[in-house]
Amino acid sequence: MSAELPRLCLVEDDEIMGESLCDRFELEGYTCDWHKTAASALASLGKKNYAVAISDIRLPDLSGDAMFARLLKSGVTLPPFIFITGFGSIDTAVSLLKQGAADYVTKPFDLDQLMDKIRVLATSARPSRSTKPGLGLSAAMRRITDMLPRLALHASTILIAGESGVGKEKVALELHNSDPKAAGKPFVAVNCGAITESLMEAELFGYEKGAFTGAARTKMGLFEQADGGTLFLDEIGEMPLAMQVKLLRVIQERNIVRVGGEAPIPVNLRLVCATHRDLKQMVQQGTFREDLFYRINVIQLRIPPLRERKEDILWFADLFLEQFAAQHAVKKKSLQPSAELALLDYPWPGNVRELKHAIERAYILNNDETLKADDLFEDGLLPPSLAAVPEADLNQYLQACERRYIVNTLDRHQWHMGNTAAALGISRKNLWEKIKKLEIQADIKGIDGD
Repeated sequence: MSAELPRLCLVEDDEIMGESLCDRFELEGYTCDWHKTAASALASLGKKNYAVAISDIRLPDLSGDAMFARLLKSGVTLPPFIFITGFGSIDTAVSLLKQGAADYVTKPFDLDQLMDKIRVLATSARPSRSTKPGLGLSAAMRRITDMLPRLALHASTILIAGESGVGKEKVALELHNSDPKAAGKPFVAVNCGAITESLMEAELFGYEKGAFTGAARTKMGLFEQADGGTLFLDEIGEMPLAMQVKLLRVIQERNIVRVGGEAPIPVNLRLVCATHRDLKQMVQQGTFREDLFYRINVIQLRIPPLRERKEDILWFADLFLEQFAAQHAVKKKSLQPSAELALLDYPWPGNVRELKHAIERAYILNNDETLKADDLFEDGLLPPSLAAVPEADLNQYLQACERRYIVNTLDRHQWHMGNTAAALGISRKNLWEKIKKLEIQADIKGIDGD
């Protein structure tokens, strides 16, 4: 069987340019998925393994830079990005480079030069992690991963709870991508705490031309933009009471009315709300409507903090190391044993978001091929107990290796006790003792008997 051709992702709404580029890519030995809107590209980039993505900055539904920012925020593994820009948008292209884009070309561009850039990036691109679980190795995250396809088919309103930074938007995006009917449909995310109360209604529901001073044109709100797909309302607990009433009506009727408008507009979407706050307590305090709480709390997914699912820490660290290397077309760094131990012992109050920032900081500030414990933490942040040990001793290192090997073997065998023990060449009783000793949080199948 011949090897699969490298696949490119092209995001270009111009018919003539898009067709020309696709023809050239195929002549050069690449397969190409051509997307004419950002919404279509967003859905595909989260699912497929592309060698390189080439995107125009000017797109009909969402600008290229806004699309790239949304992808970065989603946490999906991205291919190297090349942006196509006009002369007047060079500042935007430079800003994209600072955010992690690989390169850009300016219209009119030399097609041979573009192909040279693609060849270099396609050669250095890393393999996809699509064979690995999308949300983590821990039992809690695997349970959520297993639930998402069923929820995608049947649930229209879902609440995701968890501390800030645990990955609530990532779970919402995985839910969206688990729905085959949502392919090519928009995933729209908004932080309710980032919108002022006076602007929230117009942002969510849109407005008609002339509805207020400065409304020079009709604008669709976020509900309309997400029609057919998913609307993710992050930090729903920050929504003012007056807006909670209006949101409740929309959930019940599945219609919105633009500011300054009269006619109801039907919307068909999945609504995913998220919060780091205790909404039940807020109901008791009178700061969150009880009827709205019961409307959005039909199905709740609770994401544990990272410190309670240590199996995910090194998995995420490796994922972020791989993402950073792919986005910047550089060699992937590795972690020294002391760095792995520090990551496992640190409590991560900022959860996955803090871990990602620590990896990015270490990558930027360290030129070595391996990262040490003190590379990952700012001055004074590394706990004294960890800072006092410059390197792991042999027992610590072997224990960390054993833990990681057992977790990976459990995952390969779908966390079945008997199959895993057989693969490791030990008894189930011995395996269970190691699981308890190494503090592996597990959801094991077939643990009865020795």
